Amino acid sequence: MSTGYQIDDQYGMYFLTMTVVDWVDVFSRKSYRDILIDSLRFCVHEKRLKLYAYVIMTNHIHVMVQSPDGKLSAIVRDFKKFTARKIIDAIKTEPESRREWLLHRLEWNAAQNERSSDNQFWTHENHAIIITSELFFRSKMQYIHENPVRAGWVEREEDYVYSSAKALYTNTAGQIPLSYW
Repeated sequence: MSTGYQIDDQYGMYFLTMTVVDWVDVFSRKSYRDILIDSLRFCVHEKRLKLYAYVIMTNHIHVMVQSPDGKLSAIVRDFKKFTARKIIDAIKTEPESRREWLLHRLEWNAAQNERSSDNQFWTHENHAIIITSELFFRSKMQYIHENPVRAGWVEREEDYVYSSAKALYTNTAGQIPLSYW
């Protein structure tokens, strides 16, 4: 079922929200957040993804991204598939007090959706919104970086480790970098 928030322009810059099924707080664990960070780095370095901003919250991530090769949907699909597999493997093998409950949630969600196999980690939607102006770009970047502040985790955007805000504030030229890392 289409939500209307699709990646239509494969070269366009998009604000995406990728959400864990049932809004499960998986990214409260550092090891799972690190899987996302490593995967974003891989996409930047190996798939030429332009990453303008990101934040990892406990049950979703926001990114502003673009593919100069016109492969944005494929990169996002591969990112979600790879991170889902890695995180599910980590849930199964690393110390995890919520292992049975988490796996049950992922299995139940997969059973509800014919597009999924044994486990469904991410929702199928990406809530893709194309960035159409510099004002909109700055608005979405501010929204991304203020997430941890609004959640009460930090007082200043740049203090949250799992966000691009620190890189933005330490950029001495005062310009928004084309891509992080």
